[in-house]
Amino acid sequence: MIGITSYGAYVPPTRLPLATLAGRPAKEGGPEKAVAWSDEDAITLGVQAARNALRGFDRAAVDAVFFASTTLPFAEKQAAALAARALDLGRALETADFGGSLRAGMAALRAAFDAVRAGSVQCALVIASDCRLAAPGSALEAGLGDGACAFLVRDGDAVATPTARYAVADEIVDVWRSAGDPFVHAWEDRFVVQEGFTPRVVEAVSGLCERSGRGAADYTRIALYAPDARSHGTVARALGLAKEQLQDPFFGRLGNAGAAFAPLQLAASLESAKPGESLLVAAYGDGAEAIAFDVTEHVEKLGPRRGVEWHLQRRRPVARYDQYLKARELQPTEWGRAGDPGLSATIHFRERDDDLSFRAQQCRRCQALQFPAQRVCESCFAKDEFDSVPLAERTGKLVTYTFDYFFPTPQPPTVVTVVDVDGARVHLQLVNCPPDDVAIDLPVEFVFRRIHTVGGRPNYYWKATPAEASGPEGDGDGA
Repeated sequence: MIGITSYGAYVPPTRLPLATLAGRPAKEGGPEKAVAWSDEDAITLGVQAARNALRGFDRAAVDAVFFASTTLPFAEKQAAALAARALDLGRALETADFGGSLRAGMAALRAAFDAVRAGSVQCALVIASDCRLAAPGSALEAGLGDGACAFLVRDGDAVATPTARYAVADEIVDVWRSAGDPFVHAWEDRFVVQEGFTPRVVEAVSGLCERSGRGAADYTRIALYAPDARSHGTVARALGLAKEQLQDPFFGRLGNAGAAFAPLQLAASLESAKPGESLLVAAYGDGAEAIAFDVTEHVEKLGPRRGVEWHLQRRRPVARYDQYLKARELQPTEWGRAGDPGLSATIHFRERDDDLSFRAQQCRRCQALQFPAQRVCESCFAKDEFDSVPLAERTGKLVTYTFDYFFPTPQPPTVVTVVDVDGARVHLQLVNCPPDDVAIDLPVEFVFRRIHTVGGRPNYYWKATPAEASGPEGDGDGA
């Protein structure tokens, strides 16, 4: 039974009210979109989604990581390998990045099914994540949102198994981003929808229905990629879909999340799916493709997930549009980024276990936990007698903190803390917590974030975030 055995999602809690784009005050309950903040990017979002998908599963079983995105911070450095390190998956892995198309997320998922079916891998982790930017003030800006999702694909105990798929390739200059250009561009809206999106998605879904022997009405839930809400409705009507069949595309709450958009809708469909139901998901980009799934009895046995809807409920609105522009470095500045090489590659290599995998050491003599790694135990003074242990999935509590008004951040102050993690003292920034809510003994979880960008290269580390007082057990993302 090859298929999806687990899924996870991550939507940044920061929300940009669409009213602020037009210079109007935001209204509670008005349309908004999810935006990555100053220390988030496609990699950090993807890692958080993957942590959710992996919780409750043996990480040692994962032997492949496929990372899909159109907005990776590196043009020549593998995101899948970096994510695997942050997830502490080990080194005996097949890794690959998928990009260049808004269908990259679906392509990665399809490749995982094929790899497991062929026997070349046993358990593949698929991550789809995007943080696309539109030029400030452009027509595209209101529609784009940021988000990520992840799936575990293997043989056995699948919650959803693929039953049919259909794809069509079509070269068209409708939506694109040139190399080195930070902003997405689009041709005239009517051309994009009438000549590209609508006919290709209808063709893909119709082709899948013909191939599978099922009509569109036979599917319980259908998730459709779309550039906007109006286009989504146009395709739904063209396919003759009933309103109750349609998966909510989250326009006005999340926005179009690029390569992660169709996979996010698939994950949302699985959150409420019941055994025996059938799902269909369709993606668009230089053509279109659709995949059909049957939901199995294992969906009821899968532990609780902090899924798409859970993340959409936890929101932190941005008060002003200029704060968003500052967070995403979209404001003109007097000085450009420094052109120096940044953090020493030697130091980065030597400290990967500490910085990326967030591993501490435990003394074999006294069992004391220490971070970062060092040769002498702080408790019993034993030398070179340690075992490496992961910290990322543990919780801690604030021992002390300070407000730093000098460290660059879109919304000062930066909250700098010392956190106790089962006896280990760790120096961390605290995020997603207003200064008035910071307190000694505050329970915290840990999130993978960008710590700074130097020499045009992002550097990653872990930060603390308030632990959720309630919600599904065993998520592990907590951001």
